[in-house]
Amino acid sequence: MADNAGVTSTDSGAGLGGLRGKPLLDVLERIDPLGPEAHALDINQLADAVDPKDLGKDDFRRLLAALIRMAELAPAFDLSKVDPIRFANLVSRASRAQLESVVSERLLRERVLGEIFNRMGAHIRPDRARNLHVVVHWRLAGGTGDGGYDRYETVISHGSCTVGREMREKPKVTITIAPADFFRLITHQATPAVLFVTGKIKVKGDLAFAAGLIGFFDLPKPS
Repeated sequence: MADNAGVTSTDSGAGLGGLRGKPLLDVLERIDPLGPEAHALDINQLADAVDPKDLGKDDFRRLLAALIRMAELAPAFDLSKVDPIRFANLVSRASRAQLESVVSERLLRERVLGEIFNRMGAHIRPDRARNLHVVVHWRLAGGTGDGGYDRYETVISHGSCTVGREMREKPKVTITIAPADFFRLITHQATPAVLFVTGKIKVKGDLAFAAGLIGFFDLPKPS
């Protein structure tokens, strides 16, 4: 049967002998991250072999949990190793129910949100941000911090962007948003204006700056 196939030392790593979707996910949950089968795998090939649209509500959470488990022993499977376009594809193709399943688990929520915020520095557009020094505070609903929010501070300063979990500086804007809508925003599935009009994003501070904030980043567009 397909879901019992393919974890042998002769597998090519390009999807474990052609496994995709749930059968691949079942194997990833069982595989030894330090074994020869895992050594042959490439995390970007794995990302290509999984389409969240073919998975159930909890399967996308299972996929990320399996990769995080593997990364604890084998750093090659860390989410940071997934290239930007593939990462954007995974997130953008996941349903809202799948994303909410991910963020309902504290460890996954922290890892996925942390991965997105950590990538911001690589996506800043220095040409547009070279004369800026602004601070943005993010409040992600459903968290474990004060008031039930996970909080992140992004500092855009003279062409660079740094991220922290402590609110050290006075913000130009404070943005409150649910994680699933944040994912839609950073993968070009929704605009700040649409989220604002529909009440899914709240902004305290400079509304005009918040509306154009995404324009200071060259965020990967799903293919």
